[in-house]
Amino acid sequence: MGSELFRELARMVAALAEVQGLRSFALPYPGLAQRALDRMVMHCLDVGETPPRSLPELWEWCRARPADDPLFAVPASLVTPGATLVHPVGRMPTRSCLEVASHGPDGGVAADARTLLSDLEVRYGTGERYRQCRRFLARHPVVRQRDRFGSDWSKAVWSRVKEFYGPLPESLLVDSVFLRCPSCGLPALPRDGAVPVSGPSATDADIWCEGEECPRDDPPDLIRDPDQTWILRRSLRTFLALPHRIEEAARDALDRAGIEHEALSGPLSAYRLRDTGPEIVDIQVYDRLQPALLAVHLTDSAPLADRTLVVVPAVLAGRDGYREAFTDALPALLRDRLVLTTPVDLVPDLGRARKEENDDA
Repeated sequence: MGSELFRELARMVAALAEVQGLRSFALPYPGLAQRALDRMVMHCLDVGETPPRSLPELWEWCRARPADDPLFAVPASLVTPGATLVHPVGRMPTRSCLEVASHGPDGGVAADARTLLSDLEVRYGTGERYRQCRRFLARHPVVRQRDRFGSDWSKAVWSRVKEFYGPLPESLLVDSVFLRCPSCGLPALPRDGAVPVSGPSATDADIWCEGEECPRDDPPDLIRDPDQTWILRRSLRTFLALPHRIEEAARDALDRAGIEHEALSGPLSAYRLRDTGPEIVDIQVYDRLQPALLAVHLTDSAPLADRTLVVVPAVLAGRDGYREAFTDALPALLRDRLVLTTPVDLVPDLGRARKEENDDA
C-alpha cells in the first residue's frame, strides 16, 4: 500500500506542478489531488497516524517525508532511501518524483516525452529533419527572443518545434526574474525566494536547479526579460535535455575510438554499433537518479539487443550502491546483456564485452 501511495503522490505532485502555481491551492482541488489526499487520509487512519488536513499540508509532507518514511515504507531496492517527492529548496517536483511517477504501465512523465518525440518523428521522418528538431530541443530547454537573431538560429527548425515551448510559469520566477542553471541550462530557484546578488556571494547561495546534481561553482544566469523567454515542456527537459550532455559525451567517445554507430529510430537516446559480428550491440543513454527504476524500465522495454551498454553519468555510477541496485533489479537472464557504464568507461567496457564474446565462441 505504501509504495503504491507513494507513486500516486508522485503523479499528483508532477501533475500539480504543471496545472497551477505551487504557492497556493484553492478549493475545489483538482480531481487527482483530491483522490490522492483522500487515499492518504484513509491510509493514515488505517495505520493510526494523524492525517494531513489539506492539500498544502500534504504537499509539505511530500517535501519532508522520504520514500523510506514508515508511512510509505518503500523498499530501498526500489527507491533510494531519503528520496523525497518535493525538493526542500526549490519546492518543486524532484527528479526522483518524476522517475517514480514514470514507473508503471502507462509510463507517466517519461512516456509523455517519448510520445511527443514519436509524434515529431512521424511528422518529419527518421532522417536529418527529425534529428535537427530533436537536437534543438535537447540543446535549448530555454529559448530567449534574442536567441532568434543568432547566427546558428534556424527558422525552419523553430517552426517545427515551437509548439513544445510555452511561457515561463510564475512559479519559476523570483521578483520577475528567471534563474537558469549555468551547468544544465534548466530552471533554478533560491531557498530564500530572493534573487541572488552578483559576485561571489551568489556562488555560495543555496540554489536548487532541476538538474539537482550540478556543481555550484558559478552563480545562476539571471534572465530579466521573462516575457520574451520560452521554456520547453517539463517532460522533455527532464528526459531529453538533461541526458543530452551524456549522450554527446558517449558519442564523442565512440568517434575518438573510431567505432562506427548509427542513431536508432524512436525517441530514445540510442545507437547501434556497426561491425560487431553476429552480435547486435546497442547503446542507450540515461540520466536517472533511481537505478532500480531504470532497470525496471529497461526490463520492460523489449526487445533488447544481444548486448546493450547503458550509459549514465559518472557521478551517479560512482555512488555507493548505484551499480548494485541496478543489477539486483534486473532479471537474472538480463544481467549479462545489460551493462551499466559511463562515457569514460564506454569504450573499455565495450572492448571487454567483445573479448568475452570471443572467449565464449
